[in-house]
Amino acid sequence: MNNEPIKIAVRKFGPFESAMQKVWDNYCAFSGCTLKAELVPLDLHDLHEATLLNDGLKNGEWDVAHINTDWLLEGITTGAFEDLKPYITANPPSAFPLGWSNSLLASQQFGNRIAGLPFHDGPECLIYRKDLFDDVVEQQRYLEQYGKALSVPRTWSDFVQVARFFNRPEQNLYGTVFACYPDGHNTVFDFCLQLWSRGGTLVDLNGKINVNTPEAVEGLDFYRQMVKDKTAVHPGAVNYDSVQAGAAFARGEVAMMINWFGFAAVCEVDQASTVKGKVDVALLPASEGCKPPSLNVYWLYTIGSGSIYKQVAYDFIRFAVNESNDKLLTLEGGIGCRISTWKDPEINQVVPYYHKLEQLHETAHTLPQKSNWAAIAAEIDRMVLKAINTDQSAQEITATAQNNLNSIDA
Repeated sequence: MNNEPIKIAVRKFGPFESAMQKVWDNYCAFSGCTLKAELVPLDLHDLHEATLLNDGLKNGEWDVAHINTDWLLEGITTGAFEDLKPYITANPPSAFPLGWSNSLLASQQFGNRIAGLPFHDGPECLIYRKDLFDDVVEQQRYLEQYGKALSVPRTWSDFVQVARFFNRPEQNLYGTVFACYPDGHNTVFDFCLQLWSRGGTLVDLNGKINVNTPEAVEGLDFYRQMVKDKTAVHPGAVNYDSVQAGAAFARGEVAMMINWFGFAAVCEVDQASTVKGKVDVALLPASEGCKPPSLNVYWLYTIGSGSIYKQVAYDFIRFAVNESNDKLLTLEGGIGCRISTWKDPEINQVVPYYHKLEQLHETAHTLPQKSNWAAIAAEIDRMVLKAINTDQSAQEITATAQNNLNSIDA
């Protein structure tokens, strides 16, 4: 056996890091594996660069990597991933494939090839402080101020009104928070949710990206106004990514936010959380007559095509996605992907809204699979940031972005 350590690229996030270390230790105890593991936590940009842009999976620098569904076609096109189909056929994971929702198995399937196994999930949703919404004094104040009952917002206009109502900087409480850090992910996801919640689509009938539509203009304009609204939004939003926005919520600084389901669950299991037992989730706001959308972007275990430890790597990820380790990830603060975890009585006792994952998946959109999605996302990111940082009209901004996208998505 080679003495080189097995190298695992981990999405940087405390619960992921702690869960991965425990799962590796459990795997070694279970299998007798004596290999050392080098678990390296990486931020989004660094992770994408190390595994795909620099061919780290292809050249053997990384044996296992957390890869999100945005990057799958890129990795398939460049030959970065080991095809897991032969391994799964020979020795499938427990209850494969029926142990997972179809929505967590489709994106990594390319013809007969399988690029990865589900690691972490949790669609976007509205996360809110139920203790604030259920407070009789708050309900009376809201009724007196607005002439209507305080309730979880179902439209964007109600979302703005409720955010302003709960915005109390003197109490270190803010109505809402966004993740505006420019990493090609946060603002892109937010833009897509604004678009979909108005009945728009990201691709035209020819499958090309199209952001120059009335729904896109309206969504971008609303998002710009919302993010810049100092009477409603946490002042850290402009520099926060989704993890930092989630942390602000867990510290009790935010009344409600649009974010990944996982950041609600973290509030119930993280010892540092000040809002344990005070949180609930709901569908996103939407325009009248439009279905509340969600977004399903999930993380996978992948094996590098250049790995010298392919069989060990598969044995490890097969072990990592079993029922007990999927549950372990959840109790650490990640989001398990198995249906058994979603319905687990103990999990739902700890995180009372865990069973709602099935409902969220019913309205979840996926992003278009394109080998150059990273470049497309970067252009959408620039478009949203231009809206936030300039006074140029949303119509002009989307038209310029579309011209650039036409050359990227030719």
